[in-house]
Amino acid sequence: MAVATREGMKLECTWNDRMHFTVEAGRHRVEMDTQPPQGTDGAPSPKQLLLSAICGCTGMDVVALLKKYKEAPESFRIDADATPTEGVYPVVFKDISLTFRLRGPLDPEKVLEAVRLSQTKYCGVTAMVSKSVPVSYSVELNGKTIGTGHADFK
Repeated sequence: MAVATREGMKLECTWNDRMHFTVEAGRHRVEMDTQPPQGTDGAPSPKQLLLSAICGCTGMDVVALLKKYKEAPESFRIDADATPTEGVYPVVFKDISLTFRLRGPLDPEKVLEAVRLSQTKYCGVTAMVSKSVPVSYSVELNGKTIGTGHADFK
């Protein structure tokens, strides 16, 4: 059972079989696996979950900021792409690219500001990861690119 405390965050990660693990975080469960032959590809890999965590964290920031700006997207999706190192261990990400795709009658400046603030001030997951992996982003509104940038936490 996971517990968030002032000192940090705790959870349990239990091995099931082969490369299948279950994380228990409070009342929530997350499965992890890897591709054959070691695993069965029955769940996302740990690296996929790391990318998911970046997207979830920054996505929540953007939605909260747009709500504050009284902007309501009709749809919002973040595509993440990470390039792994090759021929060296451990295999890590050498770069991460995020594409924020929003649709609706939104003010482009407010959308760009929400993404920029998330990627430079608020998203704790991107802040941690970007210390070792460059994170770049582009923002599309109604199918058109309206801006680009890099995560930059100072």
